[in-house]
Amino acid sequence: MYLAKEDRYQNMIYKRCGKSGIRLPVISLGLWLNFGGDDPFENSRAMIRRAFDLGITHFDLANNYGPPPGSAEETFGEILAKDLLPYRDQLIISSKAGYDMWPGPYGEWGSRKYLVSSLDQSLKRMKLSYVDIFYHHRPDPDTPLEETMGALDFIVRSGRALYAGISNYSANDTLKAAKMLREMGTPCLIHQPRYNMFDRWIENGLTHILQQEGVGSIVFSPLDQGALTDRYLLGVPSGSRVGMNRRFKPNISESKIHKVRMLNEIAFKRGQTMAQMALAWVLRLPEVTSALIGSSKVEQIEDAVKTVSHLEFSAEDLERIETILAG
Repeated sequence: MYLAKEDRYQNMIYKRCGKSGIRLPVISLGLWLNFGGDDPFENSRAMIRRAFDLGITHFDLANNYGPPPGSAEETFGEILAKDLLPYRDQLIISSKAGYDMWPGPYGEWGSRKYLVSSLDQSLKRMKLSYVDIFYHHRPDPDTPLEETMGALDFIVRSGRALYAGISNYSANDTLKAAKMLREMGTPCLIHQPRYNMFDRWIENGLTHILQQEGVGSIVFSPLDQGALTDRYLLGVPSGSRVGMNRRFKPNISESKIHKVRMLNEIAFKRGQTMAQMALAWVLRLPEVTSALIGSSKVEQIEDAVKTVSHLEFSAEDLERIETILAG
């Protein structure tokens, strides 16, 4: 029987999410890849157990995570039943809907029918009565925002989720969504945008809106899908997922690798790995509550969690990083 480590909360840092009562670990674990039905179950299980032992209480899923779609939720539900069920009240479990999930006109985007139906399916896959956070995964250009936010409000009021969130929304749409939800009586807890050293769009307005509206944020791809690690300093290995999968190729270029080599020198002088410095860098913003990592093995989670021991940056370090990123 799995027994969580008694000291699991001693070294993790928990940060308040906006103006809510929720505090999230500054490092959260996402199950986008490596937790699906095509992946070794025991490796997925080992990563989730180790993450919890290290103080990671937040596990982030979506209806279409896998592959195949839905299987990450099934895997997590099985691990929850086998290992983590006694600790359910110590966990933040999130899911999302918005991308293509099933055939026909009601299987994606932001209609009330799709969002409610999708969450009901997610709850069955994870064998849960509720999730802690439910997100609309992406803006819908055709469905009225009032309908989508009304669906999130209904989901919370019906007990299917404790909190509502949004993901991939622009600054302007975030402002509209947050105001709608607040007026409905279901405040927006959190926004999940992409953010890293090479993709800084949230600094151009979104962070201001988050602060103004009291909304927290959890940033995904803080390592730019592996580019901001020491993995590719010598180029792209032939056996890596970047070399094998065209989906990841656009994220790795020689110009990026050149910058990462220089950034890695700063990380070395700070006593950190490149990945740890990249995580600390996104967490430097007060509006960023947590950094959402992916993982394929336990050691990557252990490396990421060590970030919490050195989150501070000197003005000199930040200036040097800016100079490198500016080219």
